[in-house]
Amino acid sequence: MNRELKPIYNFFASKKWKPFPFQEEAWNGFLKGESGLLHIPTGSGKTYAAIMGPLARFMSQPRPGLKALYLTPLRALTRDIEAAILEPIESMKWPIKVMSRTGDTAFAKKKKQLTNPPDLMLTTPESLAVMISQPDAEDYFKNLQVVILDEWHELMASKRGSLCELSLSYLRTINPDLQTWAMSASIGNLDEAAKVAVGRAQEPVIISGGSDRKLDLDCLLPDKIDRFPWAGHLGFALKDSLLEILDPEVSTLIFTNTRSQAERWFEALRAARPDMEDLMALHHSSLEREEREAVEEGVKNGDLKWVVCTSSLDLGVDFQPVERVVQIGSPKMVARMIQRAGRSAHRPGGKSRLLFVPTNSWEILELEAVKKALSQKHIEARRPLKKPLDVLLQHMMTLACGPGLRMDELALSLKETFSFSDITQDEINWCRRFLTHGGETLQSYPQFHKLVMDDETGRYRPADPRIEKLHRMSIGTIVSRQSVQVTYTNRSRIGSVEENFISKLRKGDVFQFAGKKLEFVLLKDMTAYVKSSKAPTNTIPSWDGGRFPISETLGNAFREVLTEKHPGLDRFLKPLLGTQSEMSILPDPNSLLIEKWTSKQGRHIFVYPFEGRSVHEGLAQLWGYRFAQRSPTTFSFSLNDYGFEIMGPADYDFEALFDDDFFSDHNLVDEIGQSLQIGQLSQRQFKEIAQIAGLVFVGYPGSPKTGRQMQVSASLLYDVFKKHEPGNLLIRQSFDEVLANSLESGRIRRTLQRMSKMKTVWIELDSPSPLSFPLVVETIATGNLSNESLEAKIARLKKSWEKKHDHSSSPTKH
Repeated sequence: MNRELKPIYNFFASKKWKPFPFQEEAWNGFLKGESGLLHIPTGSGKTYAAIMGPLARFMSQPRPGLKALYLTPLRALTRDIEAAILEPIESMKWPIKVMSRTGDTAFAKKKKQLTNPPDLMLTTPESLAVMISQPDAEDYFKNLQVVILDEWHELMASKRGSLCELSLSYLRTINPDLQTWAMSASIGNLDEAAKVAVGRAQEPVIISGGSDRKLDLDCLLPDKIDRFPWAGHLGFALKDSLLEILDPEVSTLIFTNTRSQAERWFEALRAARPDMEDLMALHHSSLEREEREAVEEGVKNGDLKWVVCTSSLDLGVDFQPVERVVQIGSPKMVARMIQRAGRSAHRPGGKSRLLFVPTNSWEILELEAVKKALSQKHIEARRPLKKPLDVLLQHMMTLACGPGLRMDELALSLKETFSFSDITQDEINWCRRFLTHGGETLQSYPQFHKLVMDDETGRYRPADPRIEKLHRMSIGTIVSRQSVQVTYTNRSRIGSVEENFISKLRKGDVFQFAGKKLEFVLLKDMTAYVKSSKAPTNTIPSWDGGRFPISETLGNAFREVLTEKHPGLDRFLKPLLGTQSEMSILPDPNSLLIEKWTSKQGRHIFVYPFEGRSVHEGLAQLWGYRFAQRSPTTFSFSLNDYGFEIMGPADYDFEALFDDDFFSDHNLVDEIGQSLQIGQLSQRQFKEIAQIAGLVFVGYPGSPKTGRQMQVSASLLYDVFKKHEPGNLLIRQSFDEVLANSLESGRIRRTLQRMSKMKTVWIELDSPSPLSFPLVVETIATGNLSNESLEAKIARLKKSWEKKHDHSSSPTKH
């Protein structure tokens, strides 16, 4: 045993614990000077694996100042982790000081932390950047020995991950021997994730361990399956069955994929079980922080038994009382299912239990696909972003405010990162000119001359103190739609909703939010004042970006399970799969199914790549463009996670115009640009880029700018750059981000290449098949202008199509 670790073993002995081999491997790895990644199942003890080695070193070789940073993606996580770390320190009386620093930390406490730093600080990527922006940052971090990155999979593939990379690259210029340890329970590309965390100058070690968590995945099945399902048709129909299974004594998290769904399910369960009202709660990111913290505490101490929540509770908050997880609707990712299931039995050796509640019949097969991917250990990869220059511009300003920006040091440190490893000197120079003179276009506006050279030190500094102050207030990469604070008329705060939702309300309108019925009183200074109401309402806020597309990993598994046997389910699924086979075919992984149908509205084709909504949006527009190049006309589109529909005139012969060029990816980017209103999409994306890059100020605390004000400011800049500086790198970035993120162009390219090798099967339908029916419903839903309700219209059409199917002959296949 390494003598430095004696206090650690003494603590474990005092708890009658035996360290896991992976924990000992991590402690010894740290003491040997290694960096790397801990790939450990959630709830298996990875926090102590990461932290005990550094604590042992601090005790054996004491030195002043901040020595360890522990970065988490969520403020809520810092409270739990701090409690876990303080337990051995306080019980064993170790001479180590631990503090947290997040956006919620009081200003006076933050100021004290800068003058009297702890040995270990728990913080977020944004708070770390704020610390780097302090004038004495270099002195503050000079004794830093290790940075620990928790839930690295959540950070890495986002601009927050790029911000982490840049902050770490600066810290390594102060201390080239800085060690970095990342942690992740669910990630597919371990080697790459480890290398991104430790930087290019080090070779990471990967430590895996902890027994694979035992995972019970059950599906709540309806009494019978619908032959013609549509998105959301099950959902609340299974509410009573779910209530029969839910145990008032068993602590349960009920996950939904969107905040609106969480509000609806909370209200439905509370109405059905009023006796559980005091034991139930709602948790999502738009609720006030104090409310969320109260719910988290209630789960931990057992006061709350059922909590309806969103991804706000996905990550590693330690809820040991939770014994069961319910997932409403497909999580669309294998990793997300593992993450959520891992919230139950969150302890070493625990067995996670997850009950899946499908919202449509096809989702029963999605669960089978999740099980298949898990059995083959196929989990989604997360990849670092490529050159997000808005994040780099922000980082350059951060350095200028803190230690001062030296361009030669910056260029060297960028080469050590993965996000910016291929940045050119011309691009770095463009960023410098942009911050010193406003680039080519904004030279005449002094507010964009942000940096000036200090000739004495050779470093760039903010041009005046106001610029420095505004920058610190704007640090961060989390950009959401402008929200409005919801507050009772007595000024107690409830949470926030999007500005767009509030703008549609009139005085006296009642809506449901935070599990309460609220009457809208007035909107003043970006605050919506409300009062309690008992009036019934179906109005619930919707938030942007709520729908997850199916992942590439899950899409691959779904294509395989479609035609496989499902022991115990085959008879149950027969009405669905049998009807699809009778009316059309069930495509195998080597077949591309294209169904054709003629309705009163026109000629339809339905194409099934099973690649998710984002990819299908790009593919539908691309194929529409290619059809129109051969025979010009106007199309309408519909899409879901399984496929897409293109509708043209009744006499439009899609099949006669079809050829292998539809699978070509040669001019993909240009053609997508032609086929989509990419200018509008990139202009919308530019608003976020402009905020992160510091071009658009979001407003002062308590007095934020409205979304409209920021959109106008960003749109003016976008138009100026487009007209006068077509080579502007931020304009190029907005276009690239739309292609890569909104439309997943890389995945579109891979999908086209895959489809080109498949056998294309065309099927003529008499009426929509089980696969095409949801796409037809999407069209009806978006164009439903009649007085007839959507549900009634769908039921009427379904009845006539089922009757037609029951008397129709078999399909034409070729």
